[in-house]
Amino acid sequence: MPIFRIVLVTLAALTAVVLSFPRSVPNGIGHLGSLAETFLPWLALVVPVLLGLAWWRRSALGALAALVPAAAWFAQFGGHLLPRGDQPHRLVAVQHNVSDENTDPAGTARTLIAARPDVIGLEELVPAALPAWDAALSAEYPYRTVHGTVGLWSRYPLAEAAPVDIRPHDVGLDWNRGVRAVARTPHGDIALYVAHLPSVRFGLGGFDSVRRDESAHRLGAVLAAEPVDRVLLLGDLNSTVDDRGLHPVVSLMAAPPRDFAFSWPARAPLARIDQILTRAMTVTEIRSLPRTGSDHLPIAAHISL
Repeated sequence: MPIFRIVLVTLAALTAVVLSFPRSVPNGIGHLGSLAETFLPWLALVVPVLLGLAWWRRSALGALAALVPAAAWFAQFGGHLLPRGDQPHRLVAVQHNVSDENTDPAGTARTLIAARPDVIGLEELVPAALPAWDAALSAEYPYRTVHGTVGLWSRYPLAEAAPVDIRPHDVGLDWNRGVRAVARTPHGDIALYVAHLPSVRFGLGGFDSVRRDESAHRLGAVLAAEPVDRVLLLGDLNSTVDDRGLHPVVSLMAAPPRDFAFSWPARAPLARIDQILTRAMTVTEIRSLPRTGSDHLPIAAHISL
């Protein structure tokens, strides 16, 4: 077999393996496994490249080989493309990293309120902008709690509001990115969490997610000890639910629907790193909202109790 065909078939096979078994990519070198899992849907772009190379060399075998990763992609993500009918829900939640550089809190709030949520979780709140957020949200959401740079606004009374310590070991006491409260809803109590995990970095050493992973472990420990049955987590977790680095959190919560609902970056969304996760409840629909003054898109979820 000519070298070209060997390379083409090998690349197609490797792509199919990664799509089907992303945990097979090791994480020991530059957290490559987490990187692959974060942007896994975009491996679909390998397929047209393979087909183009096969057409260029008039290789029927190469074209057939390209269909293998295509089939693997549809097996993993085909469900994301299926239309969904309206399903009954009792709660609507919105999650948004509003950006500490957002110059239009009022306009951003209007976009969030248009989704008619019952609860709103926000990250990257800065003290100087907090009065503007309160002015824009308090009429519809009179109950709120803010700690550090994260906050929660609710239609329902909030009790037991308290910070959640998810700090990596090497950051100071002024790093406050977690809060918990209990919403007294007509359907019973719901423990609400808002969290903002540390950012990841791309560099010569690969995908640096050490702090994010440590913070995820801390958040997972808090969620594991949560005494309230129903739990709703809103947060910028700085990765997708497929990333093994978020396993300590995702393993304790219900998986969201099979929808893309990409949230970052806002100009050309590539991944949903903003999450709405539940326990003892079900997210029946999740979607991205229109762009605001942030570098993230808001996401909204319908939740069945």
